[in-house]
Amino acid sequence: MVLTFKKQPMKKNVGSTDKLIRILLGLIIGLLGIYYQSWLGLIGVVPVLTAFIGFCPAYAPFGISTCKKTDA
Repeated sequence: MVLTFKKQPMKKNVGSTDKLIRILLGLIIGLLGIYYQSWLGLIGVVPVLTAFIGFCPAYAPFGISTCKKTDA
């Protein structure tokens, strides 16, 4: 049995308000990691990265998009 996956382009699914929230939360998580000297602060990279890319892989399977129709 061979599983094949259809390649789909990464469509923008992160809107401007969502981007702002992701950047702020990512920075807060990262700064808390530095403050508490914990490597768990690296988790803050994920929301910042998805904000700058404009694509959230967790949204894709559910068809969620926070973009306005004109953003996409």
